[in-house]
Amino acid sequence: MTAGLALAAPSQARATGLALPAPTGAYRVGVTDLHLVDQDRADPWVPERRRELMVSLWFPATGRGGAADPYTTPAESRLILEQLRATTVPPEALSTVRTFARTGIRALPGPSRPLVVLSPGFSYPRTSLTALAEDLASRGYVVAGIDHTYEAAAITFPDGRITTCLVCTLSKPNPVLSAQITSGRAADTSFVLDELTRHRLPSGIRVDATRIAMAGHSIGGTSAAETMLRDRRIDAGINMDGTFAPPLARPLHRPFLMLGAEVHGRPGADPTWDTTWQHLTGWRRWLTVTGTTHASFTDYATIGEQAGLPVQPLSGDRCADLTRTYVAAFMDRHLRHRGTLLAGPSPENPEVVFQA
Repeated sequence: MTAGLALAAPSQARATGLALPAPTGAYRVGVTDLHLVDQDRADPWVPERRRELMVSLWFPATGRGGAADPYTTPAESRLILEQLRATTVPPEALSTVRTFARTGIRALPGPSRPLVVLSPGFSYPRTSLTALAEDLASRGYVVAGIDHTYEAAAITFPDGRITTCLVCTLSKPNPVLSAQITSGRAADTSFVLDELTRHRLPSGIRVDATRIAMAGHSIGGTSAAETMLRDRRIDAGINMDGTFAPPLARPLHRPFLMLGAEVHGRPGADPTWDTTWQHLTGWRRWLTVTGTTHASFTDYATIGEQAGLPVQPLSGDRCADLTRTYVAAFMDRHLRHRGTLLAGPSPENPEVVFQA
């Protein structure tokens, strides 16, 4: 559940030319932020407040114009880098990262589009999955990235407040706390789905409530499985290198992908994966990626390498390419019923190992 980067020597750190990989799909990408308040639920960490969430919506866009979407603010960058213990990088470094989505532009006209929900790892902000979100949107999906309040290093609200990772200060990670986080994220996701499917969305965005998937990194991945057990609207899910907290204890009949780092995902390395695998009774795959570590499925694989702080042996760009390729293949298969990449090993992607 912890977050961190495998830092290189301080003398190698740099903060110029930081950029996410360009989206690979056919569409331009727009983005807009939503501030949502669940008036029916107290915040699990600050009970005197109603649960409020910041959500980014990435979508296929039309026309030109708009403004570049900042990766973070300088204040957010400082807090995130402190949480990651990346002390050799200038505090404002993440605010200089180049993204490809534009604010202030309209969604591409046409039919309602399948929706993918993204839940980041513990202490990671929703921005940590931006490259994946932009790529999926460029392929024709609407993507909702959720910031789980008080569980991320920095979340900025419209009134200027910045919340930090309160949960990080409560106690050392333990199964009870992890299960509480997972349960809360499942409730967050169901509330977000209510808002996205029942109300008119900004920028002309239209989502297809009959085609919804969820993917998450780390505890965001175990939350995907838990949310699917609770919410029938989610058709398929992905856990990217997250220990299941708790592991599934009853059958999940819908498609699920376990996509793990080289060590974490190997059968026997994490008992929660072995236990959960037995309860995946629908379409299922267990993949690991050689040369990766826990953070390799996030933007930090690329950004860390560019900053001189690589987080895994495999190149950051290759990590991003494989993550985006296999997540998109899963979404295409189960929300659009097309594609064969997940049928078995690919000679073009020898790093991806089909464990089961």
